[in-house]
Amino acid sequence: MPERTVVIGSLLGLHARPATLFVQAVNETGLPVTVSRADHKPVDARSVLAVMAMGASHGETITLTCEDENSDAALDGLVEMLGKELDPK
Repeated sequence: MPERTVVIGSLLGLHARPATLFVQAVNETGLPVTVSRADHKPVDARSVLAVMAMGASHGETITLTCEDENSDAALDGLVEMLGKELDPK
């Protein structure tokens, strides 16, 4: 099962706008991606509410996982996205 870790780049973490952009990107992949913080249960990355409720902060490391063995490229793209500031001023 492919898995990636990434440090959240958005200064305000995965709040409304960054979470929405991330979830849109996940849904565009069509893959069942989950996301988790250390010592927390994974949540469905296709749900804005689940991602926001996770409470991931700037600089925190999260893990993306997908059961589809052919998801490497999609996960790499999502990691690249999350490592950047997604809430420009």
